[in-house]
Amino acid sequence: MITDHLSFTGKVAIVTGGATGIGYATALQLAKLGASVVICSRTVTELEMAATQIAMDSGSQCLAVPTDVKNEDACIALVQKTVDTFGRIDILINNAGGTRMGPLESIPTKGWDSIFDLNVKSAYILTREAGKHMIAQKSGAIVSISSGAGVNGVKGGAHYSAAKSALQMFTKVTAAEWGKHGIRANCVAAGAIASDRVLEAWRVAGLDMDAMSSAMPLRRTGTPDEMANMIVFFASDAASYITGQTISVDGGPSLGGIPDA
Repeated sequence: MITDHLSFTGKVAIVTGGATGIGYATALQLAKLGASVVICSRTVTELEMAATQIAMDSGSQCLAVPTDVKNEDACIALVQKTVDTFGRIDILINNAGGTRMGPLESIPTKGWDSIFDLNVKSAYILTREAGKHMIAQKSGAIVSISSGAGVNGVKGGAHYSAAKSALQMFTKVTAAEWGKHGIRANCVAAGAIASDRVLEAWRVAGLDMDAMSSAMPLRRTGTPDEMANMIVFFASDAASYITGQTISVDGGPSLGGIPDA
């Protein structure tokens, strides 16, 4: 049964951006299923509060490690702290990411580089560093969080769309190269997931959440927990024969053609 493969007892997981939204929901699910979890973000107070709450709600260990994932030395230190504390790394969730929207003609080079550093380079460094330990132990699961922008593109987000598309291809190549070591790598592309920070970003950008969700087959936005369900599945032994894939959690495809009655 699938439930037999959803235990994470004895496993250690790193979740970047784990203090809020999708990252928090994922870390909490992993912890409730038995994993020892390391969460990171830049905001120390928020991060420590999240770790305390996850530990209280799950009964599992949750370690907070303040980290700027755009800083290579900080990423290396995060992985080393995890190994020093728990002795291993079984799961890496590359969740930290984000963007600031803007028309292509006004995106500065610094802004382009910053979005790639946050969404792609950080995942590369963490995958490389965690991968050293996974290769040595001949097992591991890596799940990176992409976006519908990486699948279909989004106007006003040329840098973000390109970065998330690159993350998906990086995931595919990682899976191809490291499958021989017993390591799986997959991607989950988020659609309109209504976390607090996404809702605020939509508000600032002047986007109409109700209008966006009305065009989706399921007629609503998603929740961080619904994203976490897919992420945890990919990280689990239930997905033991799935690697190199990107799956969208987006409420379904919006197609043209005959309008709904």
